[in-house]
Amino acid sequence: MNTTNFLIITAIVIYLLMMLVVGFRFSKRTSNSEDFYLGGRKMGPLVTAMSAEASDMSSWLLMGLPGVAYLSGVADAAWTAIGLGIGTWLNWYFVSRRLRRYSQNIGAITVPEFFSKRYHDKSNTLNALAAVVIIIFFIPYTASGFAACGKLFNSLFGVNYTVAMIVAALVIVGYTIMGGFGAVSTTDLIQSIVMTVALVTVLTYGISSAGGWGAVVENAQSLSGYLSLSATHDPTTGSAIPYGALSVASCMAWGFGYFGMPHILLRFMAIEDEKKLVLSRRIATVWVFIAMAVAIIIGIVGLGMTNAGALGFLEGSSSETIIVKIAGLISQHGMLAALIAGVILAGILAATMSTADSQMLAAASSVSQNVLQDFFHIKLTEKQSLFIARITIAAIAILGVVLARDPNSSVFGIVSFAWAGFGGAFGAVMLCSLFWKRSNKWGALAGMLSGGATVFIWKYLVRPLGGAWNIYELLPAFFVSLLFIIVVSLLTAVPDEDQLKEFEAAK
Repeated sequence: MNTTNFLIITAIVIYLLMMLVVGFRFSKRTSNSEDFYLGGRKMGPLVTAMSAEASDMSSWLLMGLPGVAYLSGVADAAWTAIGLGIGTWLNWYFVSRRLRRYSQNIGAITVPEFFSKRYHDKSNTLNALAAVVIIIFFIPYTASGFAACGKLFNSLFGVNYTVAMIVAALVIVGYTIMGGFGAVSTTDLIQSIVMTVALVTVLTYGISSAGGWGAVVENAQSLSGYLSLSATHDPTTGSAIPYGALSVASCMAWGFGYFGMPHILLRFMAIEDEKKLVLSRRIATVWVFIAMAVAIIIGIVGLGMTNAGALGFLEGSSSETIIVKIAGLISQHGMLAALIAGVILAGILAATMSTADSQMLAAASSVSQNVLQDFFHIKLTEKQSLFIARITIAAIAILGVVLARDPNSSVFGIVSFAWAGFGGAFGAVMLCSLFWKRSNKWGALAGMLSGGATVFIWKYLVRPLGGAWNIYELLPAFFVSLLFIIVVSLLTAVPDEDQLKEFEAAK
């Protein structure tokens, strides 16, 4: 091993050890389920904002988004980012405060439990169904994070892809099992800072290597459709492909996903004071827009580097390693540069870990709290409940590693499917539960089932037909779910008086 690689690995190892230390410290503060799943509802506004967005952005911010921009230009990446930015703001503005108040009023500490208690579902069918949805879609989401870790170490050091995944999974599982929500949120705050440093450093170096900003823009302008919002660039033919209104709507539909993301919604429920969500919203929204804009620009700059001969051309899913490749170039400029490269690579790990830990925690709460205790009525002590939650985290990590064993799998592709799953199954249900008092249990059940099913049906049966049918599965799933909630709720019984009083109290 040469000095450069040693320094890079040293920086990464120090970072990983820091995460484990945080987990260990929070393990001493975790004594019951509310501590483990919601941090005792004691999170401050900065931690709430940055942990929510770090867990949201995942590895696709530093791998998927720059990779898409690198290959096909601005349109796909920009419209997706615009949809996500708007969705972020809407979620913080409309959902956060009411969900925080409502969940505390009815004593809910998980998203499935909120649905069940909101609709007075004594059978806990809603609770169990929501838990199953979380498990189904979080496993591939977690797998995408492990795939990102494998690609990172394999492309830079030639380390075996599977071995790299397993090591990353062990660290994530370690601090999540020890510290629960408090550890996850605090490490997410640290990880958002590391991600920011990585983005700024890569962008600055990339522009310099490409011959300056003017050279980057000139190269992009020379490619047909590359900088257009109404066309996309085809790298195989060099031509522009029209980007119509349907494609724009399909990309912007990503914004609907926010209303159904359990790991983000939990942040709203966990803040110490709902009034502080205003500050959290401002911090989160600004960071998200800037981070996504920089990630897209890095993709454009990367292609400028290729044109300048500083970087080889990246084809297919290998385009997602663009920041890894740039970090490798930075590391060649001395010992300090090698350490900086290590921090950049730690930033990619941070993006991965900040999402995977939150997802595994939400899935663990679904099994221990929502399925075993609420649905099957198995009585567990606090220690038994936490033990089962921790075992679930380990099991999900194992399944994630198995699903991500193919090194050619696309991080962006896996994330987009899981994102659609949550947005389709939970998005409309969450909005109706908070803002439409006439909605009832049967409508929520119908909406959850129809939305989740539509994601699979559209993805594998309808979308392959192409043409007008080739739209992101979240868009039809969200509106199918909303339609079912409205129709079924209106055809079934009006909510009882207690439900209506709880709804008014949460306004």
